Amino acid sequence: MKTNKKKRDGFSGEKIISLPPSLLARKKDDFFLNSLYISHIGYFPKATGHYRNRPKGCTDNILIYCTQGKGWFRIDDIKYEVSANQFFIIPATDKPLCYFSDAIDPWTIYWVHFTGNMLSSLNESFTIQNLINPRTIAFDEHRIKLWEDIYNCLKKGYSQENLTYANLSLYYFIANFLYPQKNIELTQASGQDLSDRVIEYMKNNIAAQLSIQQLASEFSYSPSHFQNLFKTRTGQSLMEYFIQLKMQRACQLLALSDLKINEIAASVGYSNAYYFSRVFHKVMGKSPTEYKNKNRYNNK
Repeated sequence: MKTNKKKRDGFSGEKIISLPPSLLARKKDDFFLNSLYISHIGYFPKATGHYRNRPKGCTDNILIYCTQGKGWFRIDDIKYEVSANQFFIIPATDKPLCYFSDAIDPWTIYWVHFTGNMLSSLNESFTIQNLINPRTIAFDEHRIKLWEDIYNCLKKGYSQENLTYANLSLYYFIANFLYPQKNIELTQASGQDLSDRVIEYMKNNIAAQLSIQQLASEFSYSPSHFQNLFKTRTGQSLMEYFIQLKMQRACQLLALSDLKINEIAASVGYSNAYYFSRVFHKVMGKSPTEYKNKNRYNNK
């Protein structure tokens, strides 16, 4: 039988976001954000060599949806096989668990980690424990669009609005698996307001050292008015938002590439790796090296 080799590099086309723990801690009194919220979200296409070992379990629930290929996972020495068009949910546990893509026909998976004050109630009310056994579910393009909607919302940054929208959408995403027969098509709104265009501009210039003056000039506003408009819309200052977008990109590079810390720092606009590490620690609650060692998504 052919066996997988644990892969150090990421997977072509993968998508990953890890939310900063410090950000969620600042919003701990917000009922909607903390009742049930996303901590990590990702997509691994044809993930050859994907392996994740969690000897102490995981404090989050983990939902994994396999759209192609095969894989398996093991909880406390009980092994489960997973095939295309199946999903499973591993409830928060302290039991050892691991999951592994098939060596010959590697899986393509969409996944999300979620936790919060209502996690125990959710797991009990919907007997999530029963969903450890993989269930077959008919493919639905709307389900994928819903995942992408959540991911793209968080990709824009962590404003109060984005976090609330993504986490409220999480309920619908979970419901899509629990009650697939109830799925309905969403009508997606089009168009972008000013903050959306500014965020897109910042993402496209993630390696730049943009100032408020430069951004205001780009969009033909006075700096003070521009700053006020953006903060009113997102709840955060321009520079705070830009830094969070930089750290989001840094997390992806730390998790998915073999770039050195100074190379990652430069790619998100920091010529001084030490200063970058200080900023990263402030936002993510750990150093870049600690994050890299813990979150290598060759094995998420």
